[in-house]
Amino acid sequence: MPPITASASPVAPAVPASISLYDARPFFEKALQFGVKNGIIDKARLDAIRTDAPKGMVQIARYFGNEFLRPDIEKARERIVNLVSICLESNSGGDLRQAAQALRDHSFLSRSKGGSDLLKAMLALPESTSFHADLDSGIQEARGPAKGLAEWSLRSFADYQAELARRLPIQQEKAAAVWLAKQLGMDAAGLEDAHTHAEAVIRTALLVLATARTELPDWVAFEKMVEALRKKYQSIKALGTAQAGKPAKASSARAQTLSVTLPGNLPDEFRSVVQRVQKSVMADLPQILDGSVPARMLFANDHDEHHAPLLGRYFWLEDMLSEMDHHDRAVSMAWDKATGGSHDDGSLLTLFVCVAAGAAPKTLLTEKTATALVRKLQKPGAAPGFDPELARRFILEHAPAQYQEGYLELWSDFVDEARPVLQSDSNFALKDAVALLRRECNVKT
Repeated sequence: MPPITASASPVAPAVPASISLYDARPFFEKALQFGVKNGIIDKARLDAIRTDAPKGMVQIARYFGNEFLRPDIEKARERIVNLVSICLESNSGGDLRQAAQALRDHSFLSRSKGGSDLLKAMLALPESTSFHADLDSGIQEARGPAKGLAEWSLRSFADYQAELARRLPIQQEKAAAVWLAKQLGMDAAGLEDAHTHAEAVIRTALLVLATARTELPDWVAFEKMVEALRKKYQSIKALGTAQAGKPAKASSARAQTLSVTLPGNLPDEFRSVVQRVQKSVMADLPQILDGSVPARMLFANDHDEHHAPLLGRYFWLEDMLSEMDHHDRAVSMAWDKATGGSHDDGSLLTLFVCVAAGAAPKTLLTEKTATALVRKLQKPGAAPGFDPELARRFILEHAPAQYQEGYLELWSDFVDEARPVLQSDSNFALKDAVALLRRECNVKT
């Protein structure tokens, strides 16, 4: 710690007015000498500082190392002066008179604690916009409770200001994301478990609110949200083109399609943060509304980032059960469409025979159609007219998983019996094959 004396600093030699002298002294020393010189700090206060300073140095040396080792005591002297300087300069805004008055009105140790509290508050602010509880805990555990403070208690006030200026917007962005998530049914712990980041949450929340939904989506709901936006955009575009016989401006139609507005009850403290992210959503709209690109390719193609320009910019809940259920329902709907809702053996075998013959899939044939199909199967040529493998692959690709084994067995049994008949070249081949289809499949007579 610099010697504490009531004498003023030596008078500096005169220099030209255009040259400024750099004063590298700690802010505490500058404030102390200003206070003594201007009668703000008297001898009693100087004596109190002389008494408190060694006590504080020992406490700091004990906290960060060993109070019985000279190097730790020397380092503690630097730390306590720096902590007091940070407190004084922060609270006074760099005004030496105010800083001197603070030294007069408060104890030296309280100013040291004040600097420590400022650093602790800054270090408690998030370093990134990510919500990742395990990662944050790992960083804190690796650093230890005092390591961050040990480093920053030796850093300058300018460094402290710069780091504070970097972290405060991050804190504000995360707080805004948490507030929006709560409006849509998710708390901060849920965001931590999801391992997402603040901007993605804010962007998605704005889209959710713009589409009048009330919850943060899983992937299935997110995909439906994008599809709904695209349909609405196309409808507005078509309406704008029809009106007055003049083509509508794309930008105007897009704006009408999706009005990404801020929530009416958004706290003022979050307004500027959310407005900035709102602009990025508007910039993404041309891609979001482009119906030629599947939503999964645009947002969630983890295997090829070149085809997912919005990968990571938006957020959805990972719900494997929901996605599996959605997939199963989609497969079921596609299968019902292919089978016409008929799942009896005759309808299924009719469908499989059509697929194996390379014909349009049907579950009911007329006598005439069945005859034409058999002629196709028995037509001479290099390429086989009847390929059971086509039907087997059709079942594996389109049938619901829980029924595939039964359908494959049904088809295999049919092929074993019917193949010789369907591909026969005997005189009665056509008649026998049509009779087989009439018996095993759905043929309307």
